[in-house]
Amino acid sequence: MKRVATGIPGMDELLNGGIPERNVVLLSGGPGTGKTIFGLQFLYNGLKNGESGVYIALEEHPVQVRINMSTFGWDPRPYEEQGKLAIVDAYTGGIGGAARREKYVVTDPEDVHSLIDEMKRAISDTSAVRVVVDSVTTLYLTKPVVARKTVLLLKKVLSGVGTTSILISQVGVTERGFGGPGVEHAADGIIRLDLDEWDGELIRSLIIWKMRGTAHSMKRHPFEITNNGIVIHPDKVVKRRSIILEE
Repeated sequence: MKRVATGIPGMDELLNGGIPERNVVLLSGGPGTGKTIFGLQFLYNGLKNGESGVYIALEEHPVQVRINMSTFGWDPRPYEEQGKLAIVDAYTGGIGGAARREKYVVTDPEDVHSLIDEMKRAISDTSAVRVVVDSVTTLYLTKPVVARKTVLLLKKVLSGVGTTSILISQVGVTERGFGGPGVEHAADGIIRLDLDEWDGELIRSLIIWKMRGTAHSMKRHPFEITNNGIVIHPDKVVKRRSIILEE
């Protein structure tokens, strides 16, 4: 089994070396859990290792995406200039001066097929190995009944072109699901990020719900968002409203 290492401290240890190649992973979580940071860190670590990537911006302006990356010391500009990174603007609809300077623009972000066409062009141009869609929930927010169909369509395309991909999915703070009816069956893997109050303190934690093609940790692990990105603690578990060291 070929694997794609996330490069996120602690994550690959939980996955026995990384995400199985060509898997499409649903990264699910509520607000403030670090989903976008996880996706950008996954992409940037690939770029550092010579693996090209594509980021589909459905919820933020591409300019803001670049600012977010730079906050953690991840400068995307050299990789964009070298043709190794493409940020697809599926947010602005091509409206605005900054949007007109973008190379990849989806003029109708609500049209999944238009988005896929632009995504495939970006993947082809960069020879992308990694893809992040942020967030896939935007594509079916007003029509939740098509959630599974949308994820299956993206999975078919992304697996078909040989990428290992993360589809970011939004859930409510108290929601137990993964961001849409049936999406858990459509994805090859599910990673759930949570932000919960434990004994008067907000704790971020992560659990791998499933990952096709590999054994993985079945425990909930705490993680932090640092100045250098996400750091997961594989030697700790969140259990019974406390964080304890594994023996």
